[in-house]
This record gives sequence, structure tokens and C-alpha cells, in this order.
Amino acid sequence: MSKRFSVLLIKPSHYDDDGYVIQWLRAPIPSNSLASVFGLVKDCAERKVLGEDVSIETQVVDETNTKVEIGKLVRSLKQADGCLVGLVGVQSNQFPRAIDIARQFIATGIPVVAGGFHAAGSIAMLPEIPPEIVAAQELGLSIYAGEAEGRMQDLLKDAWAGELKPIYNFMKDLPGLEDAVHPILPADAVRKMAGAYTSFDAGRGCPFQCSFCTIINVQGRKSRFRTADDIEAIIRANAAQNIRRFFITDDDFARNRNWEAILDRLIWLREDEGLKFKLTLQVDTLCYRLPGFIEKAARAGCARVFIGLENIDPDALAGAKKRQNKIWEYRKMLQAWKDAGVITYAGYILGFPGDTPEKVWRNIEIIKKELPLDLIEFFFLTPLPGSEDHKVLASRGIWMDPDFNKYDLNHRVTHHPDMTDAEWEKVYLDSWKQFYTPEHVETVLRRDAARGARTKALYSSMVHFLGAILIEKVHPLECGIVRRKHRDQRRYGMKLENPLLFYPKRAVEALGAGLAWARLFLKFRPALKRVLADENRRSYTDLALSPMSAMEEQEMDLIQVFRDAIPKTHGAPDAGRKAVVAK
Repeated sequence: MSKRFSVLLIKPSHYDDDGYVIQWLRAPIPSNSLASVFGLVKDCAERKVLGEDVSIETQVVDETNTKVEIGKLVRSLKQADGCLVGLVGVQSNQFPRAIDIARQFIATGIPVVAGGFHAAGSIAMLPEIPPEIVAAQELGLSIYAGEAEGRMQDLLKDAWAGELKPIYNFMKDLPGLEDAVHPILPADAVRKMAGAYTSFDAGRGCPFQCSFCTIINVQGRKSRFRTADDIEAIIRANAAQNIRRFFITDDDFARNRNWEAILDRLIWLREDEGLKFKLTLQVDTLCYRLPGFIEKAARAGCARVFIGLENIDPDALAGAKKRQNKIWEYRKMLQAWKDAGVITYAGYILGFPGDTPEKVWRNIEIIKKELPLDLIEFFFLTPLPGSEDHKVLASRGIWMDPDFNKYDLNHRVTHHPDMTDAEWEKVYLDSWKQFYTPEHVETVLRRDAARGARTKALYSSMVHFLGAILIEKVHPLECGIVRRKHRDQRRYGMKLENPLLFYPKRAVEALGAGLAWARLFLKFRPALKRVLADENRRSYTDLALSPMSAMEEQEMDLIQVFRDAIPKTHGAPDAGRKAVVAK
């Protein structure tokens, strides 16, 4: 007689400041962890790892776009002969929500296992298992730290036998990716993402040592890679589902030793095989030095690229061990992406030691004037569990906010040595407003139109970034399309609001947000119209777009302000010239 084992994979969201789950009609960023784990469970099902008479069925729920209906899901799971709930890719800000979900399933007798960066990073970097993870284990939650390639069948066998271990710790044994199972998600799950994006990793790990980063301590500093054959298979499998937009989640695709073979294969698929798809990549600032990298990325379908700019102050970068960033090369690098017609995003961290409101304001003005950057994402410097920064602060007993729900890079979770808490928080909010002014939005659009790129798409993204902060009160990377809010999905311990109060208030709130979005789009719309109506838009130029001679480079504010801090390395601007004191 055949038996059924039911696996439910949930990617948790996290709570807003009022304790409600952050959820959207269409969510912004697809979860590679969810795609990876689903692919592994699917592979186990196909291989019949629990026996020829046991079928494995899998459900996928991404809470950023789908309500986790506990009662309904419990009934479905209990109809099977065995079941398991997997909380996938749980980041620190999602850990409290993950615990609240686990608590409800465990109360019904359903086993739950949770993995992700919070558990993996904390276990990798701290001398003892931290108290929140111990408390989760005492609740009955099984913790998975590490990657599941080559190990998923053992986890499923333990769950089928009712013998889940309290912890699975593979942090010192990272698997290779050669011939590894490919990440994949069902088409119906992908189409709940804005733009129907899905994701996959072409490699894991990063060779750099940035102190604020968790990647190097969770996925390792030794990079591991998929092959061009792997990537072609992933693209084709998704194309068969009519999924054609991909976010390649490698923290730094340019450090993938197979980057050229992969890009060449993608170019062949697009230009010879006729497969149409678009990519978003993440890269470092030095990638433009790789011969052919940017040109091939654009031909391979790269429409957008995230760049780890982080800051323009060499002292801040050196303090964070991000010495690979050469600020004097930022303009050339961004111009190269601009010439290729690729929209550029840059992360920019606020709150490094030495930051003051005046310095931050000055630096953003330099960026606006001298760097052809399309979109900028500001972050609080955050000691994320799993990072060296977190380990150092914990070892010194320095205060960090105990509420992990705030560790989303959009909240301050520690104190700054030079700014008050209020000053730091104001600097963060003011920085968004300073960059995304109507005047600068028009400048960015003109730079984009001068290269004949995707001006309308860039306009929408710029408005979306500012609106996420001002209207939705979430980071743009977490802001989807049309906010959903469920009365019965509030943080554990917080009182449920009376429905007679909640629903009218929610209706007013939703209407207000809709009107605010409309006003914001209309506010910036004239700039877009002027740019598109300008018959000479292709001839536009400004300082940021202009090629620089060696002498002109020396006169840049970016170089003059930070001359004393620029390291005396090969290729750096002449350190002998007199520094100009910043006002």
C-alpha cells in the first residue's frame, strides 16, 4: 500500500513596526533558499529516497506574497502518513516570525525544522549557541545550520521516522556545487513575484573580508561554482514554465571563476537559440577591470546590476575591511555600466565611525554631482548575527537591540560613537530625501536617456525606492506591490485589534497609501516627460558622464576631499598634491 509524506516549505516574512506581517500582492525579491530547498526535496521525491512505496509531496509558501493559513495547512499535512514543515532561509529579521509560525505547527504535533542565515551565522561566529536558538529548540524546533546539498535525503528520512535531531550543524562542511541539484520553483509561486522573477545561484562564497557581511561566514570565503551546463539547464527548465527573469544571487558574480563561460553560454542561448530572458547580477566595484565582463553581461541579458559601493570614504571602507573598493575608480566603473545600457544599483551604508550629519550630506552631494549612479539604497550599519561586527560587539558586551525583527538594515539596532540615536535615524531618512529630489531624478533620467537605456523603467524604480521609505515605511528591497495586512497575523504577544476598529482603519490606511503613491508618481512625472520630449536627449552630458583626464581626475571633489585617506597604492591619485579641506 502506497504512503504519502507531505513537506511544507515556508519562507517567512517579518513584522512591521505595528506587529503585522509584511506581505504584498506581488513581492519584490525571490528567495533563492526557497528555490534551492524545493529543488532538493523534488529531487528526493523523484529518487524515492523514503522507499518505493512512499511518495513525497511538496507545497511552497512565500509569506511575502501568500498568507500562511495555519489551520488549513495543518489539516492538509495531517491527511498524509507523515509530514514536515521547513522554515527556509530564515534571516535575523525573520527569526521572530519564524518562531511564531513554528509555535503554532508544533502545538498540533507537526515537526518543524528551520534553517537560514540567522542560525547558521550565529552558530558559525559565536562561542556558544545563542539564547534565542536554545529557546527555539526548547519549544521543539529543530535547527538546521549549513547547506542541504547531498544531505536532504537524511533530513527527510529522520522526519519520516519521527527522529528529527535538535540541531543539524554542517557549518564546517560546505558541499561542492559541481553536479549539485538545481534550484527551481513552481511557476505559480514565481508569478506571485513582481515581474515574475525567480532566482538561482551560480556560485556561493566570497573571497573578501567585509566586517559587516554574513556571506563569508555562512557560505565561506572559498568560492564554489556551478558550471555553464548547470546554468543552461536552469534557464531551460524555467523557460519551459515561461519564466524568463532571473536574479542571480551570488554575492559577487564577478568573482565566479566560471563567469566568462557562463556569460558566453547565456549569450549563445539568447543570440543563437532565441531564448529571451533578463538577468539581475550582484558584482563588486572592480569587475569593470575584467576584460569583456560588462560587455558580455549586457549581451547575456543583464538589465540591472547591484554594486557593493558601500561608501565613498576610504577610512570607512578600510575600517570595514572593504579595501578592494577604489573610490577613484568609481566613475569609470559606473560609466562602463552606463555605456552598456545597464541600470545600476548601489548599496550605501550610513553609520560608519566618523560619520556625522554634515559629512554624510557632503558625501551624497559628491555622489550626485560626480558619479553616474542610477539608484542608491541606504542602509544602517547593522551588526548582523553571523558578521564579524556582531561577534566583536557581543564579545565586548556592547549594546545591540535584542529584538531581531529590527535587523532589516532599515532600523538602528546599536548606538553610534559620534551621533545620537536621533541624529543617526534622521540622517538615514534625510539621505533618501536628499538623493531622490525631483531635480536629481531628472538628472539621472537625462544621463540614462543619453545612453538610450530604459528610462521609463528607471523612473518607476526611483519613485518606488523613495515611496517605500516615505509611504510604506519599509526598505525598497522589501517593498512589493499593494500591501496586504491580516488582522489575525500579528506578532505573538500583541493584542489582536477589534475587527470593528481594524478594518475601517485598514481601509483608510490603504486609501491613504494609494493616494500618496499617486501623488509621488505625479510629482516626478514632469521630469520624465521633459526628458522624453527632449529631441537632443542623446547629446546630454554632464560631469558624471564625462571622460576624465589624469589632471581632471585630480580635481574631482571625490579625490580632493578624501586625498589624505586614499591609500598609497598603485593606480591611486597622486598623493603628493595638497589636500583641500572640506567645508
